[in-house]
Amino acid sequence: MEQLASELVATNRKLLKSMELLTSISNVDTGTTPRDLVYTEDRMRLFHYRPLVDKPCAVPLLINYALVNRPYMMDLQEDRSLVRRLLQHGQDIYMIDWGYPGPGDRYLNLEDYIRGYLNNAVNRIREQSRLDKLNLLGVCQGGTFSVIYAALYPEKVRNLVVMVAPIDFDTSDGLLHIWAKSLNIDNVVDTFGVVPGDFMNFGFLMLRPFSLMLDKYVGMLDNLDNKETAENFVRMEKWIFDSPGQAGETIRQFVNDLYKKNLLIKNQLKIGTRTVDLKRITMPLLNIFAEQDHLVPPSASKPLNDAVSSQDKSILSFRGGHIGIYVSAQSQKQLAPAIAEWLSTRSQLPEKPVSPGARKAGSPKKQAAKKQAE
Repeated sequence: MEQLASELVATNRKLLKSMELLTSISNVDTGTTPRDLVYTEDRMRLFHYRPLVDKPCAVPLLINYALVNRPYMMDLQEDRSLVRRLLQHGQDIYMIDWGYPGPGDRYLNLEDYIRGYLNNAVNRIREQSRLDKLNLLGVCQGGTFSVIYAALYPEKVRNLVVMVAPIDFDTSDGLLHIWAKSLNIDNVVDTFGVVPGDFMNFGFLMLRPFSLMLDKYVGMLDNLDNKETAENFVRMEKWIFDSPGQAGETIRQFVNDLYKKNLLIKNQLKIGTRTVDLKRITMPLLNIFAEQDHLVPPSASKPLNDAVSSQDKSILSFRGGHIGIYVSAQSQKQLAPAIAEWLSTRSQLPEKPVSPGARKAGSPKKQAAKKQAE
């Protein structure tokens, strides 16, 4: 009884200290690596990170993150930042922030995002760097977008890197792929217009309810009496629940054409009037996946290497899950150096100045409104 009483007292003290720490944290910083805003269009913003070496890589790298979460996961905090590690290894980095769609964005579709905003961001970097081609790194859904973009505009991509990117959606590994096939996304989009981020987030949490909604909160009690640990926990929770809504027509096409019909890997996906042919991808390709990824299983990522025409193609796996690949200690030590070295050896020769015809198209949002009016 004496030992039990002692343990209860110790546990209560730890709980009280944890509560004091959590309530004392009013805010936590994210995305702290210095950067400059270089281009905006509707809700999309393009940032250029300030180099951390005297002579960065001659070819700039554009990071294209997913629509479904915020891109500051790439730069979560100083000691867990893929962006900072890549800068330290000499990369010249730009990154897209897609922003938070509003009610007026419900008619934006995949063509607007890929042939509109993404293409305009690429052209902006090409003009600024005076190069015809840049390096493109796509993450998760942003990796899918980047693969589609590279197939549509191979003349603008020097090297393609994708991380945990779904390409072959015909897999039963992971509940997300199973649920998406039976989801009536038409009803969801017709009901909401812009699908709320909280609606999407609840679905992601239900993929692993015990580990994501119970285990982690039980486990945190053993460590939350340390201020740094408490701040790290709050920072990650902030990112998890900071979920943008989804433009209705975009997610409608993404679920119907990719998850249900698997058109991308079949070279049958239509983006506007153009058909996406993965055989048009001839540039060097680095395909990175996480071995324990429950959202994008390896079976959805690995087939890309067999679908493209690239002669120089590599595949790289890391232990861990979908998020751990960005922020784990292993990631900080191994992933960024591996990407930087792969890119640097393929970015040595300067390109000729950008062609005069590379200019941005009209605003995708205005084009979408025009199409809707028609």
